[in-house]
Amino acid sequence: MLGAARRQLGSGPMLGQVLRRLRPATAAAAEAARGYSAAAREMTVREALNTALDEEMSADPSVFLMGEEVGEYQGAYKITKGLLDKYGPDRVLDTPITEAGFTGIAVGAAYQGLRPVVEFMTFNFSMQAIDHIINSAAKSNYMSAGQISVPIVFRGPNGAAAGVGAQHSQCYAAWYAHVPGLKVLAPYSAEDARGLLKSAIRDPDPVVFLENELLYGESFPISAEVLDSSFSLPIGKAKIEREGKDVTITAYSKMVGYALQAAEILSKEGISAEVINLRSIRPLDRAAINASVRKTNRLVTLEEGFPQHGIGSEICMSVVEESFEYLDAPVERIAGADVPMPYAANLERMAVPQVDDIVRAAKRACYRAAPMAATA
Repeated sequence: MLGAARRQLGSGPMLGQVLRRLRPATAAAAEAARGYSAAAREMTVREALNTALDEEMSADPSVFLMGEEVGEYQGAYKITKGLLDKYGPDRVLDTPITEAGFTGIAVGAAYQGLRPVVEFMTFNFSMQAIDHIINSAAKSNYMSAGQISVPIVFRGPNGAAAGVGAQHSQCYAAWYAHVPGLKVLAPYSAEDARGLLKSAIRDPDPVVFLENELLYGESFPISAEVLDSSFSLPIGKAKIEREGKDVTITAYSKMVGYALQAAEILSKEGISAEVINLRSIRPLDRAAINASVRKTNRLVTLEEGFPQHGIGSEICMSVVEESFEYLDAPVERIAGADVPMPYAANLERMAVPQVDDIVRAAKRACYRAAPMAATA
């Protein structure tokens, strides 16, 4: 369905207008929000994912790709561009629209020592294949007493996009992070995307790799080290994107950018915010989170998924268990609205966390604003 829409839009002016509406107003504003220098070499998240796939396929002949439109169409979001021509149809497989079918085939291939990378056109469609992901992939190593490894990656866009309605806008981070046997990664920058995808492909266990459609075209500074084919990032380690001393803000995927924008605004009001890019949802870097909270004594958790039983809830509990005596204020939790995603643009915006929400929460944590109950 999404692929058909893109074929209708093509690459003409109509698609360009849509993409321009999704990008920041100016490149300078985007750079300021992320706190990066424009002098560094830049790479888009799309290119980072594409080069990571290319290099891992080149290095290991057991790595192969499968999914809807990954070959002839070069991917619904062009992540697999050029890979069919380079590696051929035996290693870049276009599948029918049957997630349960091709996911089951991929898990079976992983049982036999291959390293499949399965693309879901959107992670909402992974619901059709969740039995294979959880019961076949995640549990087999345990149930076989370690005799069966399942080195497989499930990747694709996750979470809210723009104007695609309730059935194409869910965040599955908490869904899959709940399951023992899975590793769950959520990259933000080009460095994250490149380094984490390489680690996911090399990992002996099943990895759920949650990308974000709105980040694919975003450019980020990237170093020579990251461009090296041997580069990878450790699974289970967060990154301090911005150091601070007054309040800790945890986020993942697209929300990291929002947190950095909020931190910049807060800095002008005398609040020094530390922003943690989680990168890895399962395993969660509890040590980094608690170390930051013990320094700042305040915590704001940020995610675009539903609030109940979410990633923020798990982080809150970790801090209560390990660092409760360090807290100087109640933990603030920011999440998407507890409703199916509305289709109308104005309601959609209200259902997803915004920069102003983060700023207000940080101020409450620092006692710079009236508590929510007092203003209700």
